[in-house]
Amino acid sequence: METKRVKIEDTARIHDRELLEAAEILREGGLVAFPTETVYGLGANALDEEAAKRIYAAKGRPSDNPLIAHISCMEELPAIVKEIPEAGRKLAEKYWPGPLTMIFPKKDIVPYGTTGGLDTVAVRMPVDPVANCLIHLAGVPIAAPSANTSGRPSPTKAEHVIEDMDGKIEMIIDGGAVGIGVESTIVDVSGDVPTLLRPGAITMEMLRETVGRVEIDPAIQAPPSADLRPKAPGMKYRHYAPTAPMLLVEGPEASLGLIRLAIMAEAHGLRTGVIALKATVDHFPKGGNFVIHNGGATLEAYAGTLFHDLRAFDSEGVDLILGEGVREDQMGLAIMNRLRKSAGHNIIWAEGGLLYHRSGAVPECLRTLVMEGMPER
Repeated sequence: METKRVKIEDTARIHDRELLEAAEILREGGLVAFPTETVYGLGANALDEEAAKRIYAAKGRPSDNPLIAHISCMEELPAIVKEIPEAGRKLAEKYWPGPLTMIFPKKDIVPYGTTGGLDTVAVRMPVDPVANCLIHLAGVPIAAPSANTSGRPSPTKAEHVIEDMDGKIEMIIDGGAVGIGVESTIVDVSGDVPTLLRPGAITMEMLRETVGRVEIDPAIQAPPSADLRPKAPGMKYRHYAPTAPMLLVEGPEASLGLIRLAIMAEAHGLRTGVIALKATVDHFPKGGNFVIHNGGATLEAYAGTLFHDLRAFDSEGVDLILGEGVREDQMGLAIMNRLRKSAGHNIIWAEGGLLYHRSGAVPECLRTLVMEGMPER
């Protein structure tokens, strides 16, 4: 299959004619990758079970991992959900269109192939003008997980999509680099108490300010479990994984611990990739065998380049990747969720001048490097 690439010249002034072919492909059961404000999505008709199967096949995605149905306006929601609970209504009024996905009881028109076999459906209304216009022109809700091979870091520009999807899908719409850089927040509003299933740019603090009590699903911070039946994308399987083994450094001395680990890795002849906040990067020794990606000075900047940096390491020939952990409030909760999954929950804890192996299985090539003097904590 030849994948057509369509470049949107001015995303602030989109002409319908630029997206009419893509909309027709979607209506006919084809696959189109397109930008959103979070990451690039791989779109298909959410009401077409065969089209949903094509998404799973193109990504190599397990079929019990639910897809998110994207709509262009609030008027399209009642056609696919049985009810809109009060919490869902309040959140929609506050944060739609935007980077928030909510889970509702589904109507029969939404096939189980889209929902991963569940009686609920995840729904989002993107604010990105390309995405919103495309959904409107297609005239159907668009199922769209991230447009990458399952398990890899999510794509934040069209070139990332081409790396994974070229020859597998009909079209890629190039709308430039995305803004937020991590996937949408997911909240289950189908039960008595809203529950956060995946953190994102709509933070827990923002959710609680809007609806009061919100619970956190334990799977957000836990390693993947084969026994879990996921209610939302990203809950069960390993995600966002670069090719090289990765360690995440957490704790009150994460910055110093990361620098110390990088120096140790260099002494063992490892070419080490580093993703860290600007304050840590500024203190790194000069001239070492490091590939350093500056995550910026803020949590929003760190999130915005996270997946781009993880993908870049694959082409930069690193033997090891070290990531810097951050505080878990505001945007930090989403960053830590992605970093832990990227590292396979291989975590080093830095405190009191010591480094502890906290969890996960340290890759074989690193055991002589990190296990000596690092007791389980």
